[in-house]
Amino acid sequence: MRSHLWMGIALAAGLLLGLVAAGLADAGYPQMVRAAQAIRPIGTLFQNLLSMVVIPLVATALFTGIARLGNLRRVSRLLVRTLAFFWGTTLVAIAIGFLVGSIVLPRAVVSPERQAALQAAAVADTSSIQKTAEDMPTGARFIVEMIPSNPVRAAVDGNLLPVVVFVTFLAVAAAGLPEDKRTSLIELADAGTEALIKIVHWVLLIAPIGIFALVTPIVAREGWDVVKAMGWFIAAVILGVVIFISAVYIPAVAVMARLEPGKFIRAAFPSMMMGFSTTSSLATLPTMLQAAEGDLHIPRSIAGFALPLGASVNRAGSALYQAIAVLFIARLYGIPFGFSEMFTAYAAVFLASLTVASVPAASVLSLLPAFTATGLPISGMSILMGLDRIPDMFRTMTNVVGHLTGAVVVPALEGGEPRE
Repeated sequence: MRSHLWMGIALAAGLLLGLVAAGLADAGYPQMVRAAQAIRPIGTLFQNLLSMVVIPLVATALFTGIARLGNLRRVSRLLVRTLAFFWGTTLVAIAIGFLVGSIVLPRAVVSPERQAALQAAAVADTSSIQKTAEDMPTGARFIVEMIPSNPVRAAVDGNLLPVVVFVTFLAVAAAGLPEDKRTSLIELADAGTEALIKIVHWVLLIAPIGIFALVTPIVAREGWDVVKAMGWFIAAVILGVVIFISAVYIPAVAVMARLEPGKFIRAAFPSMMMGFSTTSSLATLPTMLQAAEGDLHIPRSIAGFALPLGASVNRAGSALYQAIAVLFIARLYGIPFGFSEMFTAYAAVFLASLTVASVPAASVLSLLPAFTATGLPISGMSILMGLDRIPDMFRTMTNVVGHLTGAVVVPALEGGEPRE
């Protein structure tokens, strides 16, 4: 059976067993929840094995991609078109999020008593949430931190974007070297990429076990209460990402890249499952590179450029989630949210999507400017963090599809066939 089928089976089994364990715990039998939590280290080990190769794989693949592209003019043109695609689809994602939220969330009825209790709790101390959100790099600070004073430290900290910037400078400089020296550097980086991808192949042999061990304890811990209490919010997020993928990414693949959607989905499926389970675009990057080169036949020079860049700056799925989250909190607290508030939130969510940091709950914490601009209570962010794991799976999966779509579509915008 192909690996992506095993991953799908493991994911479904983990979701089902986790919900059964949560149901038994509610009935007074917590043993299965404890058993589910006991296998969590296996999932963590699997995630660590993937994360282990991410930074060096980004460095070697990106260097090879840019150095092979050659002149600075072509690199600049590809960069502009890639960013335009990612940010353009992000704007569409926010609009879809507001549209779906406006239709679905009115069904999430909240009693006046519950709204009054939430409004009273809104005056509680939220300084820890606000301090964490304010410590995230935004605006000028984000731009400054893109240029690493120490690229090795950035790599050690797992801060991908400064690494991408440094490797880009290095690769552009290498592209201007004499042919013999440039070829030697490219061959060295290419060999490093091949060795790292071989490690990824070994890790993917245990991917079904790792996915099962990641999903089961999370679902068992969150349980039915989260699904029931926040069902409409989660349903709105799921519906939004399905509409977005179906109406934006799939047509872009079919029309702009001239690639059969079924073939694209089959190739992307393992990466989608990996993103869904790990909730990390970075951890999914090795799988995406494998799918891009092995199944979609995208040249390494393009895949090695577009995919690391997408994992750093493409947050369309997160932006869609944030748009729905803003509407959800406004409804939960009974705060009027008209067109002017929605427009303000639209701008704030888009700007936040450009600077989402690689920290836990970043998509929630980066909502602080949108909350502040529209008068929503900061305490609502703690509610979102409490149920963040389930929507996080879907928005990360959407981000992963966007990364691969960009890698397929952008070469077509260059005027050439995107696949070898």
